[in-house]
Amino acid sequence: MLKKEILRRNSDFSSIYKKGKSVGDRFVVLFYKKNHLPYSRIAFLASKKVGNSVTRNRARRLMKESYRQINERIAVGYDIIFIARNTIINTKCADVKKSIEAAARRAGILKK
Repeated sequence: MLKKEILRRNSDFSSIYKKGKSVGDRFVVLFYKKNHLPYSRIAFLASKKVGNSVTRNRARRLMKESYRQINERIAVGYDIIFIARNTIINTKCADVKKSIEAAARRAGILKK
């Protein structure tokens, strides 16, 4: 991911939460909103409900790797936030990838 493809500003997060849509799956919740840019911006979050810092970092790494594998199939022009659920704790990367794909498909941002 390039630096411009990462969501950072609090106003962007607030806008996505307020005006965007959400889709939940077994291991992740996906918030998304059109951004009218020629690229998508992404954020990966894991709250303290997921566990300690080691567990949260592992959850973010799993989500990042899963997203990297399906990145070219995600439509461009969206702001996307992936939030880990506490069920992600003892899962494999393949399971997280399936969960992200299913959520993106239901959101309509996954190309065929």
